[in-house]
Amino acid sequence: MAPGFKKVIIVGAGPAGQLLGLLLAKYGIPTTIVEQSTDLDANPRATHYGPPAMKILNLAGVGEDLRTRGFAPDTVAWRQRDGTFITGISHGILKDDPERITALPLNQLGKLLLEHGKKQPLLEYLFNHRVTAIGQDELQAWVDVEHAETKETSRMTADYIVGCDGANSIVRRSLFGDWEFPGKTWDEQVIATNVYYDFAKYGYSDANFIVGPEHWHMASKITKDGMWRVSYGQLPALKLEEVTEQLPEKFRTMFPGHPGPDQYKLVSMSPYRIHQRLAKQMRVGRFLLAADAAHLCNPFGGLGLTGGIVDVGGLYECLVGIYDNKADSDILDVYSRVRREKYQQIIDPMSSDNLKRMFPADPDNVMETDEFFKVCKKAETDTELRLKMIKDSHNMSYDFTQHYR
Repeated sequence: MAPGFKKVIIVGAGPAGQLLGLLLAKYGIPTTIVEQSTDLDANPRATHYGPPAMKILNLAGVGEDLRTRGFAPDTVAWRQRDGTFITGISHGILKDDPERITALPLNQLGKLLLEHGKKQPLLEYLFNHRVTAIGQDELQAWVDVEHAETKETSRMTADYIVGCDGANSIVRRSLFGDWEFPGKTWDEQVIATNVYYDFAKYGYSDANFIVGPEHWHMASKITKDGMWRVSYGQLPALKLEEVTEQLPEKFRTMFPGHPGPDQYKLVSMSPYRIHQRLAKQMRVGRFLLAADAAHLCNPFGGLGLTGGIVDVGGLYECLVGIYDNKADSDILDVYSRVRREKYQQIIDPMSSDNLKRMFPADPDNVMETDEFFKVCKKAETDTELRLKMIKDSHNMSYDFTQHYR
């Protein structure tokens, strides 16, 4: 039986785009990834891959390398401003489970995916190519691309084109308009930093959420050699130079031990605004959206990263079904509907609650007022409940193969 289509183009060589390209190429589907930059993004972004994400990374054949280069965090803790432990969830119960949460900076995952992708003869990378226009008809879809240096333009065609090109997605903006990305932007600005500092010396867990009205932040170990991600809230009106100038005092105030600049090593810093947004659709004809191109949420809890990878896994199942003639193209409408519902029902409310939990109205009495904390406290001594809480993260997934013929 002839394949249901011949080729896929993916716009964006971020982890989501590369992961989808790797999965499709390994299955035997010719795929091209178009990326406007000359290299992969090196900015400090997300770092933790929850069980649903690890399931898909394992499927792509990169899970073992990811675990080797990264590490498996144990306890995720919430703490008072002075570091006092409130409650936490230990993932050690999963032991050597290949779907156990794993930490590795996102830019390092990008490099790992590139290493695997370059070995696939059916996966082509086109860096330094900017998409300038898109279009489609009954037979195919296309993107017009411009080479950043030569300015030469060409038209590339495929059966399906997937926008994995991030929050400022040219594919989404071309489909719906530049300002059509429903949702909201939080008032808070987040400063993501990578820093070497011995938090463990002060009794900190592998991942820590410090709650409070002013100096709320997250401090999580993200590499085996002791680099930590510290993300903290800052006034939205502050410019980069002001954030940089205030950072030493902010670290001195937030960090246990109140260190000066000579007592830690700042590797990188990246300020950004945070959003809760969802595209009106994740399919328009032969064009599809996934990950940040389709939806955004704040980073506290890692639901944006894990949710984006789960998008990729679902879209992979749908495209494989069409390719193998086991599903009609309308399975992509199911993809759009289900992934939007998962965002609306799980990712958006949970991530929003995670952020609001960072600055409670009454930080001294959160155990009495926060129902989530009460459940976590019970799970500290209830193994069955703790395992259920961890496994419940798979609720954001969906088996699209049930729609195969």
